[in-house]
Amino acid sequence: MTLTELRYIVALAQARHFGRAAEQCHVSQPTLSVGVKKLEEDLGVLIFERSKSAVRITPVGEAIVAQAQRVLEQAQAIRELAQAGKNQLAAPLRVGAIYTVGPYLFPQMIPLLHRSAPEMPLYIEENFTHVLREKLRKGELDVIIIALPYQDADVLTKVAYKEPFCVLLPAEHPWTKRDSIDNDMLNDKSLLLLGEGHCFRDQVLEACPVMLPSDPEHRYTTVEASSLETIRHMVASGLGVSVLPLSAVENHRYAEGVIEVRPFADPVPTRTVAIAWRATFPRPKAIDVLMDAIRQCDAAQVYNEQ
Repeated sequence: MTLTELRYIVALAQARHFGRAAEQCHVSQPTLSVGVKKLEEDLGVLIFERSKSAVRITPVGEAIVAQAQRVLEQAQAIRELAQAGKNQLAAPLRVGAIYTVGPYLFPQMIPLLHRSAPEMPLYIEENFTHVLREKLRKGELDVIIIALPYQDADVLTKVAYKEPFCVLLPAEHPWTKRDSIDNDMLNDKSLLLLGEGHCFRDQVLEACPVMLPSDPEHRYTTVEASSLETIRHMVASGLGVSVLPLSAVENHRYAEGVIEVRPFADPVPTRTVAIAWRATFPRPKAIDVLMDAIRQCDAAQVYNEQ
């Protein structure tokens, strides 16, 4: 039994197709087929059922593949330990961020990080919290940038910054005459929100609960969007109002007089942005320089001044 053979069966279990699994492993299909067959013969069980139209994993194969995945992760951890012993800042760092943080944090953070760790390029992914959580757990990401609360076994977190929420308005909206917006004012107006799965959507609803009256004639429609930028465009068009985190407020290309921003009245809703990483991650210096870079960004500076 070799790590290569274990890698073959994990790839085949994911792809359910010999050709695609071979491509993923960068080998020929016959090479992968022979490797899988050899492992099955060594173990004395069938891991996969094969037919002309499909590849199916057997019940015992499910357990074997799951264990193979753990073995491969441990082998990768050994490689990372060896690399960490040489230079913790001389290898790529795999960073994930939620959709409402990455686009606004990375343009400032990356140049700062590159100055302090020029030999540590980033693999970057933006996704939903639950997807980032799973990839962190599987070792596909090294560190993720998320909004609290966040709890997971054997995962450490550290607060990076807190930021207030703001109200985004069309320039001609009557609320632009106000200095601040009360939370409950958003309960009876058209509110543009991110779609299901975005944690920022849940935070906005918690801060400004959408209370639909029992009278259908007084109900309003909550419009859902796929990104904060989509929401910004719809606000600019006059469709409604929305709520953005402070870091996203100034990141736009609209001319003056198209959109306006107003703060919330006290108590101002906020979110806490943090980084999370596996407790066993063998490159603590990489975590430290990443955090240092984040805390030099504008969003963190607002938090530090409070």
